[in-house]
Amino acid sequence: GSQHSHPQQEWDSLCAEIKMREWWIHVGLICIPLVAVYLHIPPPQLSPALQKWHSAGEVFHFRGKKVFYRDSYGALGSSDVVILLHGFPTSSYDWNKIWEPLIQRFHRVIALDFLGFGFSDKPRPHRYSIFEQASVVEALVAHLGLSNQRVNLISHDYGDTVALELLYRSDQNRTGHLTFNSLCLSNGGTEATACIICFSFLLLKLLKDSTILAPILTRLTNYVIFQKGIGEVFGPYTQPTDAEFWDMWTGLRYNDGNLVLDSILQYINQRLQHRDRWVGALTSTFVPLHMIYGPLDPVNPHPQFIRLYQQLVQRSTITVLDEHISHYPQLEDPTGFLNAYFNFIHSF
Repeated sequence: GSQHSHPQQEWDSLCAEIKMREWWIHVGLICIPLVAVYLHIPPPQLSPALQKWHSAGEVFHFRGKKVFYRDSYGALGSSDVVILLHGFPTSSYDWNKIWEPLIQRFHRVIALDFLGFGFSDKPRPHRYSIFEQASVVEALVAHLGLSNQRVNLISHDYGDTVALELLYRSDQNRTGHLTFNSLCLSNGGTEATACIICFSFLLLKLLKDSTILAPILTRLTNYVIFQKGIGEVFGPYTQPTDAEFWDMWTGLRYNDGNLVLDSILQYINQRLQHRDRWVGALTSTFVPLHMIYGPLDPVNPHPQFIRLYQQLVQRSTITVLDEHISHYPQLEDPTGFLNAYFNFIHSF
């Protein structure tokens, strides 16, 4: 017996030493960024491109909070309005590559930054919700005098869920609702698929469940982690340039948006909780529907996602883009995205 206890003891002390070492590494990993944050690493400066987007926009007030939006007038012979709803964790700038072509086709092109995103206010503490974001969109529509106008909505990711809440309100004829002419969804929103965009699944889970660690982890989300996370949901041949990654990061860091990520992520729980309401709106509506889908999307895997969508939403048409396009089709394949969208718009 005595021979065996010896290796066991060695093993135990080795394990203890490793645990100790791991613990120190963890302490180090947490302390370094915290020190950096408390030394107030300033958010990055806006690039000229982002500055231009910002300057072209305006602000309206929603329940005392500033909401950034862009409203461009385009095609003269048309009275059509299109409203663009962006995804998590980015901003209205996601639409910059298709903005000009949309202006050439539509009378009015409108996009906003949801509360907690981009150039809009990012209050904290604050209970961010899909319902509130839908009310923000309704308030913007009223502010722009479009309450009685039929509008076309294009949404992506987080914006898909907001669009479904707007669709629900519209079909239920709720006060202040907007009137749909059509709805085009893209990558995300119909299934309660957790967004892997920021950080790994583990970080997401910790944030989503709002652990004690959340405030520490949100401060840990530095550019490197962000870039890796976002890069994973772009196709290998359609990765953003360094400048584009940096613009996304700048939009996130503006007004300390990195500190509200954990609150915004509660939408994953909301999506599960209100799934019947939102999927129900999608399956029962008579509004023309289209889905533009990048099939390489790790968030909504192909072909399961499309198969499920087709079973659920039989009235919707679908465009599946090239096999190497992933979660951000409007940025990865703007031409394919626009072609699909214009075909849809001309089809009804």
